Parts: sequence; structure tokens; C-alpha cells
Amino acid sequence: MSSSSLVALRDLTFIHDAASEPLISGLSVHLPVGFTGVVGANGAGKTTLLRLVTATLAPSSGTVDGVGHAVYCEQRTDSPPAALVRFVEDWDSDAFALRGRLEIEPDFVKRWDSLSHGERKRAQIGCALWQHPDVLAIDEPTNHIDARARDLLCDALARFQGVGLIVSHDRDLLDSLCTQCIWLEPPNANVYAGGFTQSRAQRQSDHDTAVAERKKAMQTHRALERELAQRRERAAGESARRSKRGIARHDSDAREKIDRARVTDGKSGAALRQLAGRAAQARARLDTARVDKVYETGIWLPGSRSRRAKLFDLAAGVTALGDTRVLRHPRLTMMPDDRIAITGINGAGKSTLLQSIAAVVNVPPAHVITLPQEIPASVAIRLLDEVRTLPARELGHVMNVVSRLGSRPQRLLESALPSPGEIRKLLLAMGMARVPHLIVMDEPTNHLDLPSIEALESALVDCPCGLLLVSHDQRFLGRLARVRWHIDVDRERNSVLIPA
Repeated sequence: MSSSSLVALRDLTFIHDAASEPLISGLSVHLPVGFTGVVGANGAGKTTLLRLVTATLAPSSGTVDGVGHAVYCEQRTDSPPAALVRFVEDWDSDAFALRGRLEIEPDFVKRWDSLSHGERKRAQIGCALWQHPDVLAIDEPTNHIDARARDLLCDALARFQGVGLIVSHDRDLLDSLCTQCIWLEPPNANVYAGGFTQSRAQRQSDHDTAVAERKKAMQTHRALERELAQRRERAAGESARRSKRGIARHDSDAREKIDRARVTDGKSGAALRQLAGRAAQARARLDTARVDKVYETGIWLPGSRSRRAKLFDLAAGVTALGDTRVLRHPRLTMMPDDRIAITGINGAGKSTLLQSIAAVVNVPPAHVITLPQEIPASVAIRLLDEVRTLPARELGHVMNVVSRLGSRPQRLLESALPSPGEIRKLLLAMGMARVPHLIVMDEPTNHLDLPSIEALESALVDCPCGLLLVSHDQRFLGRLARVRWHIDVDRERNSVLIPA
């Protein structure tokens, strides 16, 4: 693809079969060489837009022009990429260098089921870059990966020379890679120059301007309507006083006086009609002074402190991590109000440790909220079906939490497959109704949009129950955790947990 090439979206519209309104409507935008960020709430159509551009989904109307060879990297890493075997067996210098930059090992194909999600994500994106696509669409590339792997990934993506689309909650990544961002608020979309920070500032400025213009238009319209009403009232009174009814036919002086007044009334009527026209124009300007609705976010997560002495007590032990690797850990105990973060590089065994802990949790399942790293599509569909059958009052409660986390309930209930971010919000909303004593989250900020992350942080800060977190998001952990359990990896790739 030449540097002057670009992809053109022309009047692109998409509506789900069961939806009551379009998800994307009349989007026209050019995608130049380099990365374009796609920003919006969970369920706003970010993944849908990536699939439309890469032709893995057909639009309801409109076209996507200029796309040659396109590759789409989805959020999920359940299965290895179709070309992964060829990629790891290709000893061309470019393939060798790419595997080295992303630390992709030849046995990743065989070990896929035991790979961490971060290792899978590196392999997925490395395989996509190896194909040298004209158009590369990547959905949440930094999900699951540790800080070092993120740096490797950012370097690899910066070398891409085609047209790129990227969905990410990683603000720094969008700032470093993107020359423009598409902000989705169904069915509308707006394009702003720059990465996340610059485009958000411009979007906020445009919103503030639109609010001011609408306020001015509303004030003008109300003033004209008041003046028009007053003039009409005066005109009605004058009309009654200038009627010839009841005047004697021979009283020519009185009739002539009224005739002269009616000439004046004619001029006043013209002025009245002109004022009515100005009021109609003001109404039209008010109708077109559209301001995107800002939905209220933020939740309070109810919880109570467990009366049990300990939430769990895991004996010291050694756990297999696949192949010959193991994780060694001392005795691990959690008190009812502990807030613990588990950290370590990809593949160190953090998620495996959570599985061992889950087997000894001393809390009734009804009072435990668990958010795993990934939720299979089949589970997401089944959970959404369960939510649809909830009694009206309970459904309303769940959907209110979903709304406060930044997603639109109607679109979610109408969807065939919830986005990974939406399904996590559903799990959290359903768990809230049970008054949790323990919340366990494995990479909780993955798949969530930025407002949702901030709302979740605020909710967890105020929640009195026990909190066990695995995350690479240091800002998130810094605000919520009081204790750190760090997992180191030795030269033989074995892991050992060291409580801080």
C-alpha cells in the first residue's frame, strides 16, 4: 500500500437484525496510513466497526472502499490464529525478527491451552503483523499483557506501515500511535484529530460549544415566543375595539376613524407576521442545535464484612503450571477486609493461583463475585439469556447498574452476543444483588471502556468486603490494594510467590 493510499467509509450504516435503531448510521470517514483509534462505551459498536472495515461483517448499507488484504485481531484469544503454525515455522529474517521482538516461542502452538492470555495476545498480533496486511484492525491489544510485553507490542505496532484501526482502553497507547480517533455514540460518530488526549479535549470543546449554542438558541426562541404572544394578545384586543359592529350606519366620522386605524392594523399585522417568522426560524435553529446526551455514570457497590475469621487459608504448596514448570507459594491467608493485589509477568501463574484459592474459599458462593479474565462466547450468550428472563424488578436493578457503568441496556438486551466488556458488567451487576463478602477479579480493567473503569474504581474503594485482584493496571491497583503478593520467575521459568 502506498503512503498516499487510504480507506474510505461512505455512508456506512449497520443495524442488528433484532435492534430497534441503527448501531452505526451514515458514517463517512477516510482512514489514512497509520492508526485511527476507535473510542466509545462498551456496546457502542467499536468491534462492529472493525469487522465492517475488514469485511468480516457486511454493512446494512454504504460501502468500504480501498481495502486490500485485511486482518482482524479480535479481543478473544480462545483459539490460536489460523496462520500461527506457518508463522512460527517461517525462518525468513522478517518473521524471525518479529518473533524475537514479541518473544514468541516455537512451541506456542503446542502449548496454546496452557499459555497465559498475554502470551496468546502477543502471538495473535505477531501473526497478524507477519502477514503484512494493507489494513490491520486490532481489538484491545494490551489486554492481559504485562508492562514489558506492552512495550514490545507498542514497538511492533509502531513499525506497521499500512492502515490501522485500534480499539483500546489504554490511553497512552492511543496517544502514541493514533493520528485521529473516531468517537462512537450510537447511532452517531465523530472524528477528531490526534490520539485519545487531544481528541477528547476537542470533543469536550465541541460539546461545550454545542451546549452554549443550544442555550443561546433556547433563550432567543423563548424571548421571541413571549413577544409574539404579547403582540397577538394586544392585536386581539385592538381588533375587538375597532369593530364597526354596533356603530350607526349614518355615523360616518366613527366609521372613517376605524378605517384609518385598520390601515395601521395592516402594518402591525405585517410586523406580527414577520415576528412569527423569526420565532419559527429560532425554533428551527433550536431543533438543529443538537447536543449529545451525557449519561450519568458511577455505582455504589454494596457489600458487608464477612463474620468468618478468614475468607480463605491456602496451605503452602507447589502447583503445576504446565510442562515442567511449577509455582511455589507459602501459606496464604485472607482476612475479611483484606485488599490484596497479585502481580507478576505473563505466564507467572497468577490465574492458576486464583484457581487454587477458589478451591478453599470459606465464603458461601452466593456472596462471592468472580470476574475471570475471559468469558467464552457460549457462556456470555447463556448469561444474557438468563438476564432476559429475570423478574421485572430484578432486571431493572441489573440494567440500572449496567447503565451506570456506561452501557445502554436496550442495546445490550437486543444484542445477539454481548461484547466482552458488557458481559463483565452483567456479571458485576448480578453479583451486586447478592451483597458480596469477597470480590475476586482477574484483569478487571480488560475490555472495559475508560468511564467504566473509573466507575468501578470508585465503587470498589467504598466497598467494605474483601478484595482480591490480579491486574497489570498499576493505577487501578494503587488506588485499591493494600497488600501485594508478587510472583517472580527464575531462570528455569519456575515461579515463586513472595508476599510483600
